[in-house]
Amino acid sequence: MPRANIITEKATRLPTDNNMVIDNMNVDENVSELDLVELLFHLLGKIRYILLIAVVGALLAAGYTIFIIKPIYEATAKLYVLNSSDSALNLSDLQIGSYLASDYIEVFKTWEVNESVVSDLGLDYTYKQMQKMLTIENPTGTRILYITVRSRSPQEAASIANDYATVAIKYIASTMATDEPNILSVALVPTNPASPNKTVNIMLGFMLGLLFSIGWFTIRFVMDDKIKSVDDIRKYSNLPILAVVPTYGSAPAEKKQIGKARKKS
Repeated sequence: MPRANIITEKATRLPTDNNMVIDNMNVDENVSELDLVELLFHLLGKIRYILLIAVVGALLAAGYTIFIIKPIYEATAKLYVLNSSDSALNLSDLQIGSYLASDYIEVFKTWEVNESVVSDLGLDYTYKQMQKMLTIENPTGTRILYITVRSRSPQEAASIANDYATVAIKYIASTMATDEPNILSVALVPTNPASPNKTVNIMLGFMLGLLFSIGWFTIRFVMDDKIKSVDDIRKYSNLPILAVVPTYGSAPAEKKQIGKARKKS
């Protein structure tokens, strides 16, 4: 019997995996309710693919961090600022030392100090490049200056930090008519890069891959409006099912059987 004769005039066919015939069914196309429980089970069914994409994201982040990003090293020298060379210090000396520590930060911004460091070490950096590599900090409540230098070479970072400390001491004594600050700690050659942080980047790549995969499967779930089962028809239409007509000859196995039958005949 032809398929058209099976379907009644009032029946409406929906895009389904099998041809389902429904009597007087009117589906509201504006229904956009999202079943969170159903979405959760859908994502759990795709958990292997979600984790696989997350692992791929972590591997890509690891490869980018190790092979593409160049490591940066940090070395720090420390100066201790005092206002008196006497062994007995009073409160006034300590307060003035705190003020001087703030003033000494400006010393490292002078072009004379930067040019002296460049000349001493035979560097090929401009003033802006040197200032970009240099960071001077004075922790609150202390009279200590942290001279931190960032460089792609660990040896260069330590050499520049120590030379900045030496040059600044001489410059302060000669131009500011005050006691020289003492070197509290020399910069050592760093053994580990300060950036990039491999662990953080790998975790970030994993999380981005995880969020991307979850978002991708969620969008596909929401955009998929096909009727896949009889339960879907009952759920969205609230109408009884009259009949279910399977698609004839759509499956590959059925095609093979039909081909064999034709050869035999």
